[in-house]
Amino acid sequence: MALFATYLGAFMHSTFYIGGAKGIDSWTLLWLADSTSADITIVVPGTAAQQPEEAQQAISRARKGNRIKEIVELGAPHLSVKAYHARNRWMVDRSALTIGFPHATEPSSGTWQTINYTADQGKPRLIIPV
Repeated sequence: MALFATYLGAFMHSTFYIGGAKGIDSWTLLWLADSTSADITIVVPGTAAQQPEEAQQAISRARKGNRIKEIVELGAPHLSVKAYHARNRWMVDRSALTIGFPHATEPSSGTWQTINYTADQGKPRLIIPV
């Protein structure tokens, strides 16, 4: 959690779009919900109910604390790489800055796709390999 305090703390009054997946998305959601006054929007490619159990639990916990401003369900009929990339583009298109926590050993991950799309749009990005 110190990682989030170091890199997200400076943006504690910002608006965050979070992918609503398990792992880093869920951890980021919980840290932001517990530690900041940031506006939080969860964006999922299909529906929130289609997300993994870990992600659903994180969303539920943040909702109980009234910390989620909005949940955007993009309505993809199938959860595919294409659907996740569309979700990532949706978030970048509405953001002024992308903060990514890519796995250093996975150069072709969705996180890197998002970071590269951000660069293609000429927007700044903060990359924190984990």
